[in-house]
Amino acid sequence: MESPFKGKTGLSRIWNAFHYSLAGLGAAYRLEDAFRQEVLLALVMIPLAVVLGDTGLERALLIACVLLVLIVELLNSAVEAVVDRVSLERHALAKRAKDIGSAAVLVTLVNLAVVWLLVLFG
Repeated sequence: MESPFKGKTGLSRIWNAFHYSLAGLGAAYRLEDAFRQEVLLALVMIPLAVVLGDTGLERALLIACVLLVLIVELLNSAVEAVVDRVSLERHALAKRAKDIGSAAVLVTLVNLAVVWLLVLFG
């Protein structure tokens, strides 16, 4: 069954989607400590990427890795919110979902470190 909230098309859909995205970013920043920490990391690392990258491609790669951390953290936070909405009881599948989301963030942070090391010192 389709969501009753669907139905907008064209520019009104794009406008609404933009505002929903801003609301999501705001909620993540207000409510998720890890996201706030990663935003601070991004505020330091993105300007560093511009300065330290020798070519446009290097700068793009360094910045993309930083943004990827934020993207994966947003997805992890969304999974956690849905799991908590379904039930706050301890359950093996809920733990697995949250742990896998956390693992995705960890892998993305490792990716960030590896790419930065290879680009800057490789």
